[in-house]
Amino acid sequence: MDLSYIVTPFFAWLIAGSSKFLINSFKAKQFAFGLIGYGGMPSNHSAIVSSMVALIAFKEGFEHPALGVAITLAFIVLIDANSLRNQVGQQAKAINLLNQDKEIPDLRERMGHSKLELLGGIVVGIVTAYLVHLVF
Repeated sequence: MDLSYIVTPFFAWLIAGSSKFLINSFKAKQFAFGLIGYGGMPSNHSAIVSSMVALIAFKEGFEHPALGVAITLAFIVLIDANSLRNQVGQQAKAINLLNQDKEIPDLRERMGHSKLELLGGIVVGIVTAYLVHLVF
């Protein structure tokens, strides 16, 4: 069994998440535990799916059917992370405005990713896949 297909998305997630925490902490000038979760640079979602696309391309080649499946899944995840989750964030903002006078905790408004954050995650995913490919 080729463990690279298991460890690659895990390492991509770990690298992207750690990078995001460090970037957010640097921006906030304190540990940014409250910013863990949705949104931010780089995108964990795009890092994970692009790591698998890249690993399949590196190991199996560009003509392997699994690459088509991985690219399809990646597009679905990237579109969701960029557009659908941004819409959810806008809805949360509107709900928070309606609930200003009530003692209801605010919903998280930062949900999706910008195109730059997605690109950052894609770069993390490809680099991670390449490094794992070299080792395995």
